[in-house]
Amino acid sequence: MNGCFQLMIKEQETALKLVPPTNDGEPISIGELLEYLHARKIENFDMKRLNAVVSSLKEPQVFSLISRRIPPVNETFVIRISPDNMEAVVRFYPPSTGGARMKKEDIVSYLNLKNIQYGIDDENIEKFLKRRQYCTNIVLAKGKPPVHGTDGRIEYFFNTDLNTRPKRNEDGSVDFFHLNTINHCKAGELLARMIPADPGESGTNLFGEVIKPRDVKKAALKYGKNITISEDKTEIYSNVSGHVSLVEDKVFVSDVFEVENVGPATGNIESEGSVLVNGNVQTGFSIRAKGNVHVLGVVEGASIVAGGDIIIDRGMNGMGRGRLNSGGCIITKFLENAVANTEGYVEANSILHSTVTAKTEVNVDGKKGFIIGGFVRAANKITCRTLGSTMGADTYVEVGVDPEIKTQHQRLQDEMLEIQKMIQKNRPILTNAAQKMKKGEKLDDAQMKYIQSLAMETQRKQKKYVELQAEYAGLESILKRKEDACICVKDAAYAGVKITVSEATLVVKNTLQYCRLVNDQGDVRVAAL
Repeated sequence: MNGCFQLMIKEQETALKLVPPTNDGEPISIGELLEYLHARKIENFDMKRLNAVVSSLKEPQVFSLISRRIPPVNETFVIRISPDNMEAVVRFYPPSTGGARMKKEDIVSYLNLKNIQYGIDDENIEKFLKRRQYCTNIVLAKGKPPVHGTDGRIEYFFNTDLNTRPKRNEDGSVDFFHLNTINHCKAGELLARMIPADPGESGTNLFGEVIKPRDVKKAALKYGKNITISEDKTEIYSNVSGHVSLVEDKVFVSDVFEVENVGPATGNIESEGSVLVNGNVQTGFSIRAKGNVHVLGVVEGASIVAGGDIIIDRGMNGMGRGRLNSGGCIITKFLENAVANTEGYVEANSILHSTVTAKTEVNVDGKKGFIIGGFVRAANKITCRTLGSTMGADTYVEVGVDPEIKTQHQRLQDEMLEIQKMIQKNRPILTNAAQKMKKGEKLDDAQMKYIQSLAMETQRKQKKYVELQAEYAGLESILKRKEDACICVKDAAYAGVKITVSEATLVVKNTLQYCRLVNDQGDVRVAAL
């Protein structure tokens, strides 16, 4: 048990009975004792001697306070309500000699006076009344915290992250023929299931106020043709045997559109699914597909737009007119006089006089492995054997951070700083209010409403700060990866090539061999592979 104290009212004096703690109990707090005496207007006693006695207390002792008798003091308690209004903790103090003990209705009445309407713990009150423990924290009321729900989600029953990176043969050439690019499905097959959002359950604080759980996000099944949805709208099934793909959270099923050649006999091709061209794609024609496009032959000065991957087995000679736009990756034997843009990576044996942009990597590491002329850009890495030529063709290569990511990173940093300032501004106000309530000082309704509003707003901002921290950490990880952006040259980089790494630029003056080009404190540095 904790150490405690009791007023002893005698004929000619008022004294204090001091009881030390037992076992691992807490000793008497001199601050708590002085607050108790001050609240009962007991003054002009030897505070220094009292402090010395309390500090060295080993056995119960009676300390003479003042040489006059005061009226009896009843049993009482002080109450502390947590900043989130979810818990009321009290500390009881014994009655003086001749004072009255509290009854259950007295305790409940006082709690109600403090506007505590919910979660009063009758069991703990009864325990105290049976075995009174003084100068000890006792939880007499507890709110019900909200039960937070979960966001809705979609469970897919097919591979949504296909690996289409080709393997290398022993001779260094790239195998463009054996690629895992298609998800096959059968008629009646389950494609996806929606797991509905769980809204959670509201809570209640000590004052009977409802605390809503955090908002949850609902999920919805998005799908195209050849798909049936179940009666309860939670599952989708394929109507046909064919190919299933996921494009921007929407499920598509289609038979792969197959054609021998794309030219005058077919006109332009548009497909809801994937397209397979057994031959060539001729100049002036186009293919637009929401899935993948696979061309077994050559692509000339044509346009191909795919929501998924673009694979060209025999390469592309764009003749200055050819365009490739891929939501996945681009894999081709070669690119010549073409423009290629991809959300993924580019894999080729050679790139000649072309403009190529990849959100991740450009890998030109086949048998020839050269990049000559044009402009090649990647966010993370460019790998090749030969960069530029002895003929001095204008060749530009660039790797580094997407400026949009930098802007977002700075915005999050500024927003987190503003939230920190607001929380630091509010904290002293909330702490001061908590200390006043601990001392038993009463706040008027307007003050209490303001403190509660401030506490809730601070809590919301703290939650928002945690969310921003997670997003900020994700961008930090991306920026760190982009700081490692590099250009790898496995044979030679010739004079005249212009190299940019994370905004630092170098024009090659003398041939560089077997090297890695990185950004080192704002300059392009030549490092070993």
